[in-house]
Amino acid sequence: MFQIIGIVLLFAMVFGSYLMSHGKLEVILEAAPHELMAIMGAAVAALLISNSVATLKKTAGGIAKVFKGPSWKAKDYTDLLSLLFLLTKTMKSKGVIALESHIENPHDSTIFSRYPKISKDHFAVDFICDTLRMMTMNLEDPHQVEDAMENQLEKHHHEAQGPSHALAAMADGLPALGIVAAVLGVIKTMGSITEPPEVLGGMIGGALVGTFLGVFLAYGIVGPMANRLKEIVDEDGAFYKIIQSVLVAHLHGNAAQISVEIGRGNVPSPAQPSFLQLEEALNNIPAEG
Repeated sequence: MFQIIGIVLLFAMVFGSYLMSHGKLEVILEAAPHELMAIMGAAVAALLISNSVATLKKTAGGIAKVFKGPSWKAKDYTDLLSLLFLLTKTMKSKGVIALESHIENPHDSTIFSRYPKISKDHFAVDFICDTLRMMTMNLEDPHQVEDAMENQLEKHHHEAQGPSHALAAMADGLPALGIVAAVLGVIKTMGSITEPPEVLGGMIGGALVGTFLGVFLAYGIVGPMANRLKEIVDEDGAFYKIIQSVLVAHLHGNAAQISVEIGRGNVPSPAQPSFLQLEEALNNIPAEG
């Protein structure tokens, strides 16, 4: 929502000030179509040249994320803590054998099925199950498990940041591509040097629209979108860090309630449930049938 408001405000302030200073919008409107074709066409071409197919697909989804915001909301963090509570409690009270059916077939698990949104996130499910599987294979050194989880998180985060890096690179290139479009306009103008001054003035003004659009798009739209996407990926990454903190706390021998309380302390402040809210959520978990 704020992104849409920001874009509307951006256009209103920039073009409003131009019109207030008695600028002629017709010059920009006439030049914009072919200038945008050169600038954005070249920018998209550069994006295709410099990125893999996988990154390009994620970038398209990333642009939508800029307007939708982070995937994980406050309720999702409470659900995650409840899920981890059930898994660690099952492992402590019923043993490894009782846990195996849940981590080997999470999509058929009665525990995972309670939290469908988390179950649909392949990385979250694999991250939980792979770590618990390591524990069932007697890898019980908390430091080794923490290091292994940290490596997985870094890899996932690096890959998730690909679209924001792609957009940032596009933003960096747009001012230069605007100059390219402007130079082409100047070349066109020089080819009509015999025209009267009023004609040449319009042609030079149209050429300068290319420089304006390149800078405007870079610093007003694409650059901020790249930055916002990076923030969203960082915010979503905090969700997976909770998994690490709870499971490592469990490996240190803490009770399930203590482990999830340690995890609760790492939840980002805007989404963090209070101690009483989490306790209520855990108490309201239906008993296994």
